[in-house]
Amino acid sequence: MTIRLPMSNGEEYEVRPQKIICLGLNYRKHITESAEMDSERFKDEIPAEPVLFAKTPNVLIGPGQPIIIPGYLKEYGFRTCRTDFEGELAVIIAQAGKNIAQADAYEHVLGYTCFNDVSQRNFQKHDTSGWFRGKSLDTFGPIGPVIVLREDLEDPENLAIQTRLNGKVVQESNTNHMIFGIPETIAFISKHITLEPGDIILTGTPDGVGPLVPGDVVEVEVEKIGILANPVQAD
Repeated sequence: MTIRLPMSNGEEYEVRPQKIICLGLNYRKHITESAEMDSERFKDEIPAEPVLFAKTPNVLIGPGQPIIIPGYLKEYGFRTCRTDFEGELAVIIAQAGKNIAQADAYEHVLGYTCFNDVSQRNFQKHDTSGWFRGKSLDTFGPIGPVIVLREDLEDPENLAIQTRLNGKVVQESNTNHMIFGIPETIAFISKHITLEPGDIILTGTPDGVGPLVPGDVVEVEVEKIGILANPVQAD
C-alpha cells in the first residue's frame, strides 16, 4: 500500500521506510503501568539504555484508513483477546548515518508526525521470540496526518500528546517526559543499525494504553502536528 502524506512546506511525501524502529518503556508512568499489568516480564525501573524493537512496513496505513482486528485471533481461544492503541511521536529520517553523534542527530531528521503503535498483546506476551509478531500485523501502524519538517518545529521534546478513544481522552502527556530524547535515541540506534532515508523511529508511548474493539475510532494528537484518526474494524 502506498501512503502519501502532506508536508508542512506544501509538498507531498511518500512513506516508504526500510525500517520502523521503536522505543519501548520510554515514559516513566508507562513503565509503572507495564509492571502492574505484567510483573513477570516488566520491572518498575528505568532502563539503562533505550529498549528497541521493530515493526515491519506492512503495518502502515494512512489517516482515516481502518485498523483491522484479524478474525483468526478467535481461533486461539484467548481468555481475553486484547489489541491495544499506543499514541506516539514519530521521527522520520532524511539523511543516512552510522555512529551519529548526539550533537549532529537533528541534521538527519526530515520531520515529525503522529503514529499509533497498535499492539496485539496476547502474541506480544506469549511469543517466545518476543514482540515481533504482536507489533507487525497488517494495519497496525497508522501514521499521519502531516509531516512537520524539522525546521518548522522548534522543540519536538516539548509537545503535548494525547490519545482519544471514541472522543474520550485515554492518554495524555508531553514529549518532555521521554526518558531518552531524540538525539540520544538516534545516536544509540545508529551505533547498532545504519539509519537510511525514510526510516521511521517511534519514540514510545505514555501511560494509558488500552484495548480496541471493532466500531471504535481512535485519535492520536500531537501538538503542532495534528490529529491522526482511524476507525477499527473486524476482519
